Amino acid sequence: MIQNPILRGFHPDASFLRVGDTYYVATSTFEWTPGVMIYESHDLIDWTLVCRPLRSERQISMIGNRNSGGVWAPHLSHDGEKFWLMITDVKTDQMFKDTLNYVMTCDTIDGEWSDPVYINSSGFDPALFHDDDGKKYVMNMLWDYRPWKPNFNGVIAQEFDPVAGTLVGERFYLLEKGSGLGVTEGPQIFKKDGYYYLLCAEGGTGYNHASTIWRGKDIHGPYEISPYSPLITSLPYPDSPLQKCGHASFVETPDGEWYISFICGRPLQRRGNCVLGRETGMAKIEWVDGWPKLACGGNLPQVEIDPPKSAGKIVQKLDYSSYAEFDSPELPDYFMRLKTDLYDHISLTERPGYLRLYGEQCIASLHRQTMVARRWQSYTFRAETAMQFAPENFQQMAGLVLYYTTENWMYAYVSYEEGVGRILNLLTCDLRISKAPAQFVTIPEEVETIYLAVDVDRENAQFSYSFDGKDYCGLGPVLPADHLSDDYIEQKDLVFTGAFVGMCAQDMDRQKSYADFAYFHYIEKDH
Repeated sequence: MIQNPILRGFHPDASFLRVGDTYYVATSTFEWTPGVMIYESHDLIDWTLVCRPLRSERQISMIGNRNSGGVWAPHLSHDGEKFWLMITDVKTDQMFKDTLNYVMTCDTIDGEWSDPVYINSSGFDPALFHDDDGKKYVMNMLWDYRPWKPNFNGVIAQEFDPVAGTLVGERFYLLEKGSGLGVTEGPQIFKKDGYYYLLCAEGGTGYNHASTIWRGKDIHGPYEISPYSPLITSLPYPDSPLQKCGHASFVETPDGEWYISFICGRPLQRRGNCVLGRETGMAKIEWVDGWPKLACGGNLPQVEIDPPKSAGKIVQKLDYSSYAEFDSPELPDYFMRLKTDLYDHISLTERPGYLRLYGEQCIASLHRQTMVARRWQSYTFRAETAMQFAPENFQQMAGLVLYYTTENWMYAYVSYEEGVGRILNLLTCDLRISKAPAQFVTIPEEVETIYLAVDVDRENAQFSYSFDGKDYCGLGPVLPADHLSDDYIEQKDLVFTGAFVGMCAQDMDRQKSYADFAYFHYIEKDH
């Protein structure tokens, strides 16, 4: 059996694709870089990160983008000759929403992708459909700023000229209204047995989330909704371990079996906080009277699903513990950055065996800050690092962080206090309110390496430190780890990512200081 989710931790908006005997899943990254993560599998069980097409700030700059802006729902496709990737870079989030849609191409999935080509800004979640008559169509939801209109004002499409790289003709509605669940988005089309099937996400990305399926004989419609609607939802099932189910994508195996990827969240409590963010699940599909249905019956995806008949005895990876020793000139591929290029203001060669982080702007900056972090993929884990850092004033900081947004984080850091010298302290930011929940610890002059750790146990997080790498002392009180979740933060703002843990450095004086990290271990404990 395959256990859901298949991609754990912050992996939302999956786009499914098969080319030959190889499957691909592309997921969104929002403000984290490198952008768009594409995974590869030959059995739908074992997934390997194979490509990140957006690697440079030169391709798309997200400097200044809001929290949970940046690269939204990607759509990956193949036209028989090359791969196509559509993405949105979301710049603003007010009554006007700047949603810059781009397309990229590549002959091979792991090759050199073309630079993004701007397509339109009429709405987010763009997708590209390659019709069997050679025509191509771009579709997206239509964003409407007018107060007397719904913001989600239908789903539109327009023909795309791949040679000129532009839209041609007039845009037209695929759906002027959705099913009644509201917030119709994420449109995708595939063709089967003479029908155009239109798959949409509806109900928003929270506990009301769902996917609906429609079909028509012509690309322009009209489209009728499935009698088995919604196709996927967890709304009527508050006790299911998989919640927020929606935003789906289809794939067919070479043997004619059908599966669907979908977004899901796993709350710590019944409809509580989902610290791991929106994850990627998968379900098996059966066809009834020309309509897709979940093979398990009903519309609630299950935790365990049958693998493809051709999969064989593959053991699914469930433990994502990692041990980075920084003995290579490149970072492990699970590390990410905020907005900037992965290797901007960091070095793995200036001091071999260490990751050197040069301090930039503060941890609240929407522009340039130096943070190297990885997503949480388990509710229960321990993260450890060892750091050497010689700050000269209080504006220079470095340490270990639990992070969700610039306004929601927990930070154990080393800095400098006048008349004291180096200190170790704890800062938190909870719904934009910053606090220092502990008294600072003076670091003895003879101590060169400071060891930092954090233990996360579902709702709770406890930082600790050591000066010898053996005996650890608690740093501050137990903190509410579940506050680093979209569910909690949505009291103040709409956010869509997940919790991260990592290393960071700030220099709000001259941006000259640096911290050297000897390792970063992330050890999961609940398997």
